[in-house]
Amino acid sequence: MIGIIGFGRFGKLVADYLARDLEVFVYNRSGKSSEIVKTGAQPTSLETVCQQDIIIPCVPISTFIDNLKSIAPLLKPDSLVIDVCSVKEYPVQWMLEELPESVSILATHPMFGPDSASDSLQDRKICLCRVRMAEEKYQKIKTYLTSKGLIVIEATPSEHDEQIATSLSLTHMIGRTLSEYGAAPLDIDTEGYKRLLRILEVVERDTWQLFQDMHRYNPYAREKRSAFIKVMQDLNARLEEN
Repeated sequence: MIGIIGFGRFGKLVADYLARDLEVFVYNRSGKSSEIVKTGAQPTSLETVCQQDIIIPCVPISTFIDNLKSIAPLLKPDSLVIDVCSVKEYPVQWMLEELPESVSILATHPMFGPDSASDSLQDRKICLCRVRMAEEKYQKIKTYLTSKGLIVIEATPSEHDEQIATSLSLTHMIGRTLSEYGAAPLDIDTEGYKRLLRILEVVERDTWQLFQDMHRYNPYAREKRSAFIKVMQDLNARLEEN
């Protein structure tokens, strides 16, 4: 049985998919009982969620450590905590520090969201960082994920964060820049411009908090962002010379 903490856009997506196969309990601080029931899951208390075999906190990175401190004394021995944060080094460090040694830990990053996986998980990617869990349990989870059509990528937390600083954090930086610039559909456009607008559409559906957190809590994001901005400045300077 699975317990989910948080019922935002991503928590709702997780509940919807998992409730098709498993018994799922959801705790959400602001209620949403009727919406939870529609996914096939059961709304319940934090205490009940923390007594399940697998617990998945679907909360912002900025509140993750406080959430761990709240649930740590409520977890039963041999349970498994799975995080779904878009960065991995800090969440792994926090889980090792805050959770009892009797609790297993698996760090994950589902590289899809409510928009891209609204209809199917087929060929979507999920990154797994095995932290502290038995081989048999780990392999069972991998098998379940692949059976749903997901492509499983295994990495260390640092490998994940360095790559995601470009593939996610930088992409969102470009999308947010386009939004602030005021980029919009035009009658006279190009395929390249249309592709840029697709980036804008994706990031505009995500919260500012997610954007801020993926830069603040990724140790590689500032370096990648600064390098990109420098290249843009250098190109602009070269254009100004002529």
